[in-house]
Amino acid sequence: MEEELLILVDENDNEQGTMDKISVHKTGALHRAFSVFIFTTEFKLLLQQRSDNKYHSAGLWSNTCCGHPRQGERIIDAVKRRLKEEMGLECDTVFVFSFIYRAELNNGLIEHEYDHVYLGVSNSLPVPNADEVKDWKHITLAGLRADIDNNPGHYTEWLKICLPKVVNFME
Repeated sequence: MEEELLILVDENDNEQGTMDKISVHKTGALHRAFSVFIFTTEFKLLLQQRSDNKYHSAGLWSNTCCGHPRQGERIIDAVKRRLKEEMGLECDTVFVFSFIYRAELNNGLIEHEYDHVYLGVSNSLPVPNADEVKDWKHITLAGLRADIDNNPGHYTEWLKICLPKVVNFME
């Protein structure tokens, strides 16, 4: 399997080269990423539980889909690709905002991303890829916020950082 290269960026999202995925997360290099939040028409968020085989944040609950665009790939195309690969969904999405975050993960790795956030609406049930996703569920934002408050260790760091920004955008 070909080694995945991530796009390194500066704080203005200007490309600065590439680096392999493991090295990026060991060094905490700032790289381009995206996060997708798919809601039902009843405003329930589709969450995924990451596969136990993931090299970081395994088994944790997270937003619908996340990923990294490939070199030369438009972010919206990467969003569509990963939504289909991870969740078996095809859904129109819209870009809503970008932000930079840095989080130290439980196994000594570091997420440092210039994250582009996309929202979509779908009532279709996911058909997740078992290599990527252990489980899934729909949840209200109020229910999710309460569970994160009570069980923060059950959720990915980036979801806990990004969710308040998504909620603020939607209100």
